[in-house]
Amino acid sequence: MVEPDPEPAAFGAGQRLGAPETLGISTLDPGHRPPAMPPGRRVTIRVRMLDDTEELFEISQKASGKVLFDLVCSHMNLIEGDYFGLEFQNHQKMMVWLDHIKPIIKQLRRPKHMILRFAVKFFPPDHAQLLEELTRYLFALQIKQDVSCGRLTCNDTSAALMVSNIIQSEIGDFEESQCRSHLLNNNYIPDQMPLIDKIMEFHSKHIGQTPAESDYQLLEVARRLEMYGIRLHPAKDREGTRLSLAVAHTGVLVFQGHTKINAFNWSKVRKLSFKRKRFLIKLRPDLNSSYQDTLEFLMASRDCCKVFWKICVEYHAFFRLFEEPKPKPKPVLFTRGSSFRFSGRTQKQLIDYVRESEFKKIPFERKHSRVQYNSRLSPLPSPRHHEVPTEVSNSAQCRQFFIAFIHRITEHSPYLSASSGHPHGMFNGQRPLELCGHSPDGRQPSPLTSPLLNDACSVRTDDEDEVRRKRFPTDRAYFIAKELLTTERTYVKDLEVVTSFQNALGQDEETPDSLKKTIFSTFEPLHRFHTGFLREVEQRLALWEGRSNAHIKGDYQRIGDVMLKNFQGLKPLTASLHKQSEALLELEKACRSSRRLEGLCREFELQKVCYIPLNVFILRPLHRLIHYKQILERLCKHYPATHVDFRDCRAALADVSEVVDQLQGSLIKMENFQKLLELKKDLIGPDNLVVPGREFIRLGCLSKLSGKGLQQRMFFLFNDVILYTSRGMTATNQFKVHGQLPLHGMTIRESEDEWGVPHAFTLVGQQQSVVVAASSRTEMEKWVEDIRMAIEMAQTSNGPSSDLLSNNLTDSKCPEDSAAEAESEDDITASQTSLERPAPHRGNTMVHVCWHRNTSVSMVDFSLAVENQLSGNLLRKFKNSNGWQKLWVVFTNFSLFFYKSHQDDYPLASLPLLGYSVTIPSESENIHKDYVFKLHFKSHIYYFRSESEYTFERWLEVIRSATVPSGGAQVLNNKESHPH
Repeated sequence: MVEPDPEPAAFGAGQRLGAPETLGISTLDPGHRPPAMPPGRRVTIRVRMLDDTEELFEISQKASGKVLFDLVCSHMNLIEGDYFGLEFQNHQKMMVWLDHIKPIIKQLRRPKHMILRFAVKFFPPDHAQLLEELTRYLFALQIKQDVSCGRLTCNDTSAALMVSNIIQSEIGDFEESQCRSHLLNNNYIPDQMPLIDKIMEFHSKHIGQTPAESDYQLLEVARRLEMYGIRLHPAKDREGTRLSLAVAHTGVLVFQGHTKINAFNWSKVRKLSFKRKRFLIKLRPDLNSSYQDTLEFLMASRDCCKVFWKICVEYHAFFRLFEEPKPKPKPVLFTRGSSFRFSGRTQKQLIDYVRESEFKKIPFERKHSRVQYNSRLSPLPSPRHHEVPTEVSNSAQCRQFFIAFIHRITEHSPYLSASSGHPHGMFNGQRPLELCGHSPDGRQPSPLTSPLLNDACSVRTDDEDEVRRKRFPTDRAYFIAKELLTTERTYVKDLEVVTSFQNALGQDEETPDSLKKTIFSTFEPLHRFHTGFLREVEQRLALWEGRSNAHIKGDYQRIGDVMLKNFQGLKPLTASLHKQSEALLELEKACRSSRRLEGLCREFELQKVCYIPLNVFILRPLHRLIHYKQILERLCKHYPATHVDFRDCRAALADVSEVVDQLQGSLIKMENFQKLLELKKDLIGPDNLVVPGREFIRLGCLSKLSGKGLQQRMFFLFNDVILYTSRGMTATNQFKVHGQLPLHGMTIRESEDEWGVPHAFTLVGQQQSVVVAASSRTEMEKWVEDIRMAIEMAQTSNGPSSDLLSNNLTDSKCPEDSAAEAESEDDITASQTSLERPAPHRGNTMVHVCWHRNTSVSMVDFSLAVENQLSGNLLRKFKNSNGWQKLWVVFTNFSLFFYKSHQDDYPLASLPLLGYSVTIPSESENIHKDYVFKLHFKSHIYYFRSESEYTFERWLEVIRSATVPSGGAQVLNNKESHPH
């Protein structure tokens, strides 16, 4: 079916897929040995893989089917093995799946002469749920087989498009003579000859598409076909009409030929059973339905009924249950009926497992592909790079990469261009790992991890730090002043980012002069002022700490006088801060009119120094004034009225409060405007998201109930409309909008009982109703409260019209949301246009964090995050490590950013905190130190030590603001919408 490889391979499929024979690791249980083999006679079993090679496995006849299956997955280095199974032809000539619970000897009569087929067993509704590139590659091989044998039927356009993606993966970019020759020598579909020209036409549009992208696009086309993942089982109805039964993630399906004529959703099915040749479907009572309570189908034999019933049981458990069902207790006297049950992880358990897995997968090689392909350079990010924090424990590898890192630093400027590192695998444009923690294959680990926090590479501290700290003043006012110092250091670094950006703008001829003037006139003077202010604060703190004899007089154990003097000089510079919205707006307009300028901004935002969105840096001066006010309020609260520093602090507080009050209205509008601009970059679909009057309220994950079951979706709530989206795996990392729900006339009703889904509620619109489910009762209450409040606003205000969103969303419907939608030519052409190479995009904004942590964030949370920012040194330790590592830590945008010291220009690692909990270690954890707090997310635990009671309280305060998001919504008045 394919041309032979240029060089004959002398190794097995497992090695081709990247698993050396000596690996000795079962990927189904990372870090452990392959499954234990029970004693007994050994037998060699032959397994045919999806790439048509055959592998031999030696196993005890007494071993269970799961032992063999785990060996096969371990051999391929396959983590998401639960989607697959081993099938074989039993003694009755029927294809059945190997039972994981039963011993091999009870299932295979003549194992030496039998060939088992490794194949896809469970087809999920959305291949974005497949988190490993290897898994998607194996699914692509399965689709290739199904298309070739005629099992996956489709029209000519779909067939040609799928073949074009297959050959793009196998032979690379289009070259006419090579492509035609390849198609003449290889048959991918029945009756291929008439379609060769159409296949070549599609292939010519895939130039630059990597094998991984080709797999993704192949699955994108295949999943829209009605016969995707369908295995037909012949049957008859009561009238004797020939039919076929099938099972999918949605429920039991009925086909006549290759046309689906009926579907019984799991929520409507009360019981599935069989009695001799009769297969029975018992439905829940429904007054609106004309169906009988029990439907009966006649199959060829009792064994046929039982085989299909088993598959239905497994499909239902895998896609609908949260956990693997527990075995029923064995009856004492006699049994009645089959004892078969589903064995293995459910899809939910599997997804959670892969996301939490600390296993570092080595790359695999594609047998069929001749394309020279490096997975590190692929514009298609591996979804496993977006998971929760992992630890790296190989100290030798860490030391090796630490040396390489130091070498890179000496060769390159810290202000690296976007081309020096691929943007994917970043959090807000900043790579989470540079110091250590590279996996053996050189891949970048998860952008939601903090690999710098690695015990093997840490610079540990000992009790000398405590001795040194004890020399410092213990007065609370000193630590408040020190917070001013540490946060001012971060603020000056942030101003340097903006001045670097304005220097880049100044060198670009297409940048409008008005834009240059707006930014230059604000940030250059601010940077000069705060550099001087920081120098004064550092000098005062050095005197306060007693690093000279001047402190003996006691005149320098205060900070109010320094702040008062400088704030009087700061006032003229803050007079124009209310015009920051003009700078944001002008920058946005300039980028829309100049592709070159847009590219310049995007490249700058992908640099390591730009560790948060660029627009946030532009609003930093406004946020900093709020921080000054908070610090002065703490000092005034701490000091008695007779203290020498009280009068200066109170006067400085009055000055800064006056400025903050004047700018408060502008700040609210600009934060909303900035958030809309940020969301615009994350979304594909809306044409006019940023319009006057539109206010952002909440974004986050909900499961949407459709004909294909519950599917994870990102929802975006505004004051006039709700958008729901799914995350694509294209180079942009953006979310594709599937539909919109106008809020005008919408109602909400809780519907857990109605659908049998926990935390479910229904959004009832004038034209469409949508059933969604939250991840928890708390999340549901947040969404319901915010949506109800937004509905009330939409009824009483003259906000923006939802028609301003793109026209292709007006029907509020996506093909995958239809329960029984036939394949259409429009879907095929849509798949083609999505293959155009878009520009890179920051891979992990807060939207992505919410997607992977299955949570939500409101505009109130974003506003609180502005106030809750902190910088300073912390000591870090892992759960099982001994020493403490000293790090410079910056908390902003719901994340901790880690540096070796405050002089560093960019963070070396980051840790988004949404979903984490912060607590105090218990006695049993044996953390015998003061001022320690614990960060905990599922299996990931970090301990941090602060230097004083005050800093300990402050870190807890700001981190809790990120780990315990608020529930209520706080939306602007219509008069205070952003400018446009």
